[in-house]
Amino acid sequence: MIEGWFGERDELFFEIELIAGDELELPIDVMLDTGFSGWLVIDEQDLQGLDWTRVGERDMRMARGEVKFDIYAGKVRIDENEFDIPVHVGQGVSEVLLSRQWLKTRHLLVDMPLGVLTLGN
Repeated sequence: MIEGWFGERDELFFEIELIAGDELELPIDVMLDTGFSGWLVIDEQDLQGLDWTRVGERDMRMARGEVKFDIYAGKVRIDENEFDIPVHVGQGVSEVLLSRQWLKTRHLLVDMPLGVLTLGN
């Protein structure tokens, strides 16, 4: 189980690691976005140095309209477990987003009055 924290506008944040092609682990803060249907979303500038392989592209409807994402084969570590996942990479992504697919395999506990935020098995 990983513990998260609440942002200034009640966003849900967690720390995960991105694992580069050379196995370098990069800790990064991610915001949970239940409105996005993938696994992880990053900006194209955050992709540099990860040496992940591009596997395709996908057009998706977002709040700001139709957006084209490149899809990369990425690797992340969450709660000491490594996962090979498709990563959506786009332009102008303001936050790295952890998406709702994780909620199919993890339990999310949000208790704002107590300040408790966890994501775990």
